[in-house]
Amino acid sequence: MINIIINIDFLGLFNKNDTDTITYEILFNKNKKGKKMLSKDEIKQYHDDGYVLAKQVVSPEQLSKLQTMTYELIEGSRKVSESNHIYDLDEGHSEHSPRLNRIKLPHKLDPYFWDILEQSEITSVLKSLLGNNIQLQTSKLNTKAPDGGSSVEWHQDVAFYPLTNDSVLAVGLMLEDVTHENGPLQVIPKSHKGPTLDHSNDQGLFCGAIDPDDPDFDKEKIVTITGKAGDMSIHHGRILHGSAPNRSDRARLMLFYECNAADAWPLLGGAAVTIQKLGSGELWEDLHVRTIAGQPTKEPRIENWPVRMPVPPLKVGGSIFKTQKSGGARSFYD
Repeated sequence: MINIIINIDFLGLFNKNDTDTITYEILFNKNKKGKKMLSKDEIKQYHDDGYVLAKQVVSPEQLSKLQTMTYELIEGSRKVSESNHIYDLDEGHSEHSPRLNRIKLPHKLDPYFWDILEQSEITSVLKSLLGNNIQLQTSKLNTKAPDGGSSVEWHQDVAFYPLTNDSVLAVGLMLEDVTHENGPLQVIPKSHKGPTLDHSNDQGLFCGAIDPDDPDFDKEKIVTITGKAGDMSIHHGRILHGSAPNRSDRARLMLFYECNAADAWPLLGGAAVTIQKLGSGELWEDLHVRTIAGQPTKEPRIENWPVRMPVPPLKVGGSIFKTQKSGGARSFYD
């Protein structure tokens, strides 16, 4: 960061009781490639409250291309009648009226969904919060359908994939305007500094959602994050969050990347599933493939934070939508 201090002496322009010198601090927040990073206040808000909104992190041209690609993928779902490795279908989906919860792993469907991380300001934002060595946990295009698209019940991301430390976050690039009506992200500020709550159902199975009556779920503090297309929400992996059904007449399109510092090694769930399936050689290659910035590390950073393992699992797994529904998660939004 380059800090330029400009001191201007307004001789004779102010009374003696006024300040003779006004200091302007101009913060040019740029990395070595000239990309804008978060301001000091925005970084402080993220660490203090567990979330922040970054304005216009992609260019109009990049946004337009992402929108076009997303709508083409939605069109492709017309030929699909059941959820598969690409599409997570919402209730009422049909060839004539496609309704999706999510498009899975878009960065594996088209390289542009990976390239945009480096070609936009997203990686610069990630570096300002996670450091120079960053890896991707997963990506997803949440395409919450209009007129009742499914809610996401309240949860913490780290409940699904605990790591050796909590340097983990999710960014949500808004591909269309996000309003109070179309199912925006909601968070509980500062809950990232509290415990990892129980995400089990009445049978004690991991269902991917907290009990809305949990005393540590402070409903009175809920904050709703809205923004314009091109803005990006950022939330800590430990913060309590959810999103209401889409009650508008248009889809809520958000491109999510869940990322962690390279020294935050997975313990269970998420990338740990891949690690368990790979040999050591393939594992090291996979770590490089998932590296957004910097390099992988062989030395996990182990910190004392409130880890809670996502066990025992449901017999039927899948996306968070399927896990919460099949697991009988109690709804906050009904």
